Amino acid sequence: MRSIWNGAISFGLVSIPIKLVNATESHSISFRQIHTEDGGRIRYRKFCELEDREVSSQEIGKGYEDADGSIIPITDEDLSQLPIPTARTIEIVAFVPSDRIDPLQMSSAYYLQASGAPAAKPYTLLREALKRSNKVAIAKFALRGRERLGMLRVVEDAIAMHGLLWPDEVRAPEGVAPDTDVTVRDKELDLADALMDTLGEVDLEDLHDEYREAVEEVIAAKAAGESPPEMPQPEREGKVLDLMAALENSVRAARESRGEEDAEVKQLPQRKTSRSAPKETGGKKSTSTAKKAPAKKTASSSSASKASGGGGSGGGSGGGKSGTRKSAAKKTSAKKTPAKKAPAKKTASRKRSA
Repeated sequence: MRSIWNGAISFGLVSIPIKLVNATESHSISFRQIHTEDGGRIRYRKFCELEDREVSSQEIGKGYEDADGSIIPITDEDLSQLPIPTARTIEIVAFVPSDRIDPLQMSSAYYLQASGAPAAKPYTLLREALKRSNKVAIAKFALRGRERLGMLRVVEDAIAMHGLLWPDEVRAPEGVAPDTDVTVRDKELDLADALMDTLGEVDLEDLHDEYREAVEEVIAAKAAGESPPEMPQPEREGKVLDLMAALENSVRAARESRGEEDAEVKQLPQRKTSRSAPKETGGKKSTSTAKKAPAKKTASSSSASKASGGGGSGGGSGGGKSGTRKSAAKKTSAKKTPAKKAPAKKTASRKRSA
């Protein structure tokens, strides 16, 4: 692999000569701009606005445009002599657990190749130290005219470096999440879990770029003077308004695609969560109990009053007077309470006894 940068890893007082090579490559199909009428290539020519003539790439350099519009020339020699230690050095500044790195910060990936036999021993030392510590190294380096942040980790028997964005280059997810309150039911979560379990894991080696293959087929067909193949149209389904139905259909389709015989979606038992517990203990049951308690007390008090009234009527004349007073009090209380029939029956029974 061709190196794109030569320098050294600074590991304390240890210096490891290395070469930086790209760890990834793009397989995307690139297109040229053409004139649609005759297929001629569209090219961009670079002109000098002062001399009004086309210039070659050897005549083109770098310049910084100042606030007043003036151009300050900057040469490669100026950049190579920057007063920073990372101009030709990958300076390790810390070792941290890998989960401390936000994937949003990761950008380009590189391999660090040991440069020559003297670099073999310190290179291996750093690699094995990273392996045993289960940590990654955070480093600073300069590339393509700017200082960058990097993360060093072990990939098989090599050291790889991921370019990292500076923390202030990562935007906060403001205004991205829904701004409305949404309640997700436990049954919906259960079906989502079932769908995740059905889809399962995948070997990334089995995945490939189907879009690129389709474009290649179109190019090959047109180059042979044939009509490009027709792409199958996806099945159009009605808009699913029921989320539960959509989840159940997704689980069923996933199981059928995997050749499972029983593609029927079974209702999973409702998960026990902390938020469902209060509903069972402090929900409707406690309310209904509270409503029934006064009713029981009323019944017991009325039965007690019956017992006392019966004792008064069964006594002598003194008991009859007290019974008359009690019956008057009962008639007064009967008007206030919804139990109207009970006092009427008691009054009738007293008339018969008299």
